[in-house]
Amino acid sequence: MDAFSIHGGKRLTGSISVDGSKNASLPLLAASLLTNETVTFDCVPELSDIENMGKLLAELGCDVSRDDKTVTVTTVDESKSHARYDIVRTMRASVCVLGPLLARRGEVRVSMPGGCAFGDRPIDLHLRGLEALGAKIELDGGNIIAKADRLRGATIFLGGPFGSTVLGTANIMSAATLAEGRTIIESAACEPEITDLAILLNAMGAKISGAGTPRITIDGVEELGSAKHTVMPDRIVAGTWAIAAGMTNGDVTIERFPLDHLLAVTDVLSTVGVHVQQTDSSQDPRSCTVQVISDRHLKPVMFTTQPFPGFPTDLQAQTMALLCLSRGNSIITEKIYPERFMHVPELSRMGAKLVRQGATVIVQGVDHLVGAPVMASDLRASASLVLAGLAAEGETTVSRVYHLDRGYASMEKTLASLGADITRITDDAIVDGLPIVETVTPKKLIQTNS
Repeated sequence: MDAFSIHGGKRLTGSISVDGSKNASLPLLAASLLTNETVTFDCVPELSDIENMGKLLAELGCDVSRDDKTVTVTTVDESKSHARYDIVRTMRASVCVLGPLLARRGEVRVSMPGGCAFGDRPIDLHLRGLEALGAKIELDGGNIIAKADRLRGATIFLGGPFGSTVLGTANIMSAATLAEGRTIIESAACEPEITDLAILLNAMGAKISGAGTPRITIDGVEELGSAKHTVMPDRIVAGTWAIAAGMTNGDVTIERFPLDHLLAVTDVLSTVGVHVQQTDSSQDPRSCTVQVISDRHLKPVMFTTQPFPGFPTDLQAQTMALLCLSRGNSIITEKIYPERFMHVPELSRMGAKLVRQGATVIVQGVDHLVGAPVMASDLRASASLVLAGLAAEGETTVSRVYHLDRGYASMEKTLASLGADITRITDDAIVDGLPIVETVTPKKLIQTNS
């Protein structure tokens, strides 16, 4: 397994552009199963999760091709409806083929997805929603088997104990496009990725209104057709780059920055002393150019993760790394996935002072972090360790970076283009689970807290 070798102390400067959203791309690609005509996607990121979704679509009878960042999907065989465990286990988002396959082909067999490193993420709301639309569902040998001659519109409540379900909303909304009659989704997820999916589905001929609000209305149609769609910028990647700039006291220009989707994040960052300012005249706050600069001394803050438009759970770990360098005590409460703190012990190895109490972590700012060998555990926790390594004194090695390849396209190349001293160490340079790297004299610390 690959690793990153990072020598901290480099101030990030320069300009980068945000890739298309991974969390939007996966249900968008799955939606191509709703038609036998060609669907074309632009700005699709080159990630392992996207590659795996392409493999899954191919197994489900689709012709999938990629040309740079454009992906074209055409269904050529609608007799296949089994999403096997070997592929589904590589990413939970595979479950979003469930609704489209059921609506279009009348029968689907999808392997039950497992949990994540930071806890279970059940799909009971997905199944309840499909049952409300008229599907017959059973579990057999770890597989979900769903059947329906034709789905029928219904009013469905999708609220869960930790808020609305994003993939569940995507699944039900997609399935309802071909259902007979009207479907109303109450307590629908309001995330921008749902709005992006609705834009595609409407372009294919669906009749959806209210996407981006807690109440979505879908009037079913007989069939959907071809469409061309540009994937929205990845708000989590954009937020990660902004935090990286702040941690290194950098000056970074970010193009295709979805400012309107990150207002809760930029508000917290502004309080800390990291300023995200729009620099172009774009009238679309979902994709504009910003400059990220930071104060010399970072300040503490309190925040709680919430469903959109609140602070996203997917940026909690990265922000925690930033707050390790603030002056004072910060308090972070995780309301979406209360166990999502796999990064806490690894950041502590780098000199962070963190105290966890249930779903809350108290962050006591320190003068500096110290490079150390750390282990990646999940996608966003891994990103926080990389960011910490950028600001730490000395060398940090982050092992198991295949997690990062799921959500950041060539992360090391992007950061290196901004001046970071970061190198990917491949399998053949790793012994006993640790990368063999050349010893480098620690560089001068970034003065963010002194």
